[in-house]
Amino acid sequence: MTKELKYEIIDAQLSDLRRIVDIYNSTIASRMVTADLEPATVASKKAWFDDHSPDFRPLWVLTIEGEIAAWFSFQSFYGRPAYNATAEISIYIAEEYRKLGLGTVLIQKAIEASPGLGINTLLGFVFGHNEPSLALLRKFGFEVWGHLPKVAVLDGVERDLVISGRRI
Repeated sequence: MTKELKYEIIDAQLSDLRRIVDIYNSTIASRMVTADLEPATVASKKAWFDDHSPDFRPLWVLTIEGEIAAWFSFQSFYGRPAYNATAEISIYIAEEYRKLGLGTVLIQKAIEASPGLGINTLLGFVFGHNEPSLALLRKFGFEVWGHLPKVAVLDGVERDLVISGRRI
């Protein structure tokens, strides 16, 4: 896929927030990707958007033919200065662009960009039943660093959270 389709990965702009939220919301019903149970709004994600910056905690959009197909974010871990070299990563892909290898492209770029951002540890927080995301992280050398059994309840079903990590 990635060799056939021309894509660009750029820093997200505020004008991209509507599409970012739409892509995020498209994952809620599957109960595989996010612990949110109801759709987010642009207003509810504005502070989250503002927490990102290109030189510290980037938020990227991947565009194909000018359309945002996916987004990637680095989030600060635990909110304390001693953890500044650690970042949680998130990837969300629009439904019509899933299974095309965009997750691979975005993780590869994140790993390459991490040293320049002062990041030496990447973390992924993934539901235990989300095997596609866990497999993607394993592909890039992420290991299971934590397993929190039955900490989320989705539609009455208790779900595990797996914390995957990788040193850069």
